[in-house]
Amino acid sequence: MAEDKVEFELVSPEKLLLSREVDMVVVPGAEGDMGVLPRHSPAITTVRPGTIVVYEDGAVTDRIFVAGGFAEISDNRCTVLAEEALPVDDIDKPAAEQALSDARDKIGAAQSDIERRAAEAAVSIAEAKIEVVDNPTYS
Repeated sequence: MAEDKVEFELVSPEKLLLSREVDMVVVPGAEGDMGVLPRHSPAITTVRPGTIVVYEDGAVTDRIFVAGGFAEISDNRCTVLAEEALPVDDIDKPAAEQALSDARDKIGAAQSDIERRAAEAAVSIAEAKIEVVDNPTYS
């Protein structure tokens, strides 16, 4: 591996989605977006719903929506374990809007804290999908 690269892996429950050396990756961390460059300080963080952005040769090569998960960062490696991941271009905005409406209805109909929290998480994911489509970042 080149010293000026980061080995990036994106893993979903179904499969390994991406595994390659990149210049930089931006991860939507719980505390805000986190740019990972070579020789990054070690960290483990939760990932919020948002977009992972991959840079190679000074340009964005991949924009991948993640619904949440965990990221482990070490010297020249970044591994993201995502609950759900799909290319931003594959997001179906009408489907995300319907999912948002359905999730909001479920919050009102929730009969337990568990049901309410699950519906609130679904709202966050649907809102993030819509935001990504309407306002792409790091283009």
